Amino acid sequence: MKNIFRIVSFLEGVSYLLLLFIATPIKYFGDDPTYVKMLGMPHGILFMLYVILAFMLRSEMKWNNKIFGIVLVASIIPFGTFYVDKKYLRD
Repeated sequence: MKNIFRIVSFLEGVSYLLLLFIATPIKYFGDDPTYVKMLGMPHGILFMLYVILAFMLRSEMKWNNKIFGIVLVASIIPFGTFYVDKKYLRD
C-alpha cells in the first residue's frame, strides 16, 4: 500500500506542477485552455486518490495528527508531495 501511495504521490505532484506552472500560464497568457482541460481531470483523480490513500495509510504508518495534517496539506502546496515522500515515506 505504501508503494502505491508513493507512486500516486509522485504522479499527483507532477500533475499539479504541470497544471500550475505550464497549463495555467498558457491558459491566461496564451488564451488557450486546452492544457488545463487536458490535465485537470487526471490531476483531480490523482488528488482524490492521494487523500483516500493517506487516510488508509494513517494507521499503518502510525502517523499522529500533526504528521497526518502535514501529509494532507502537502497535497495543495507545490512540491509538497515530494517533501512527504522524502520525509515520511522512504525507509
